[in-house]
Amino acid sequence: MTIKVENLTKIYGSQKALDNISFEAHKGEILGFLGPNGAGKSTTMKILTGYIPATSGKAFINGTEINENSINIRKEVGYLPELNPLYTDMFVKEYLLFIANSYGITSGANEAAEEMITKTGLSLERKKKISQLSKGYKQRVGLAAALIHNPSVLILDEPTSGLDPNQMSEIRNLIREIGKNKTVILSSHIMQEVEAMCDRVVIINKGIIVADDKIGKLQQSFSKEYIISVQFKNNPTIENIKNLEKDITVKTDKNGFTIISKTDIREKLAQKAAENNWLILSMNLEERSLEEVFQSLTK
Repeated sequence: MTIKVENLTKIYGSQKALDNISFEAHKGEILGFLGPNGAGKSTTMKILTGYIPATSGKAFINGTEINENSINIRKEVGYLPELNPLYTDMFVKEYLLFIANSYGITSGANEAAEEMITKTGLSLERKKKISQLSKGYKQRVGLAAALIHNPSVLILDEPTSGLDPNQMSEIRNLIREIGKNKTVILSSHIMQEVEAMCDRVVIINKGIIVADDKIGKLQQSFSKEYIISVQFKNNPTIENIKNLEKDITVKTDKNGFTIISKTDIREKLAQKAAENNWLILSMNLEERSLEEVFQSLTK
């Protein structure tokens, strides 16, 4: 694994922000790190990036414990915090060159800055001062700065904050592409964004991890009933479908039938359709949204 967290605890005065949490993240994986405000997400990210120490427990980046070699670890990590700190009196390229030099990139700094400007869609803004940019473009500058030293680990706290829908789509595509060769931890309150980008999610609440699994498995585990949408070429009657199983609800509209059942009756439905010449045009099992799962775990 690229990131490993073992029994991590962080206490601020009398408040326990993290309570003995453990999880892992792997290369080629985009991990959604979710939780309500104050749950401990940003604290965890700050520990992983070496900004603050843990009270107890350990965190590893590429097999090295963070406290053993914090300076070298930071060279392996790209970090975009929620409150994106920028030197707003600098020009876009000037700032990226400054960040590149901070990471010890000298001979290839100009090429690295140019590559990040292109990748993050900053070409038209490159000669502007950062103070003149919209919030969305400031986010792009922050992302470019997090990527300029080609880190193996990328930690993004609300990376699409302030972006319009088109910009969101572009940055999501960029993060998905980056995630093929890096380990990415992404925090967001936009559940559709997490579903679109992440392979797995860790949900934290009041400093404790309450879920750690692939999104599909989490949705299935929280479904108390099966909701099946089916469309036929030659429709049966509602009674025909109700006879398949006890205690099922069947609704119909212009798109076909919606069947609500305590068990998965798709196989039984397909067999019955074959026996009665009901040609199935489509059949889908609807899952609980990630937002519903999140609310169930964090209320």
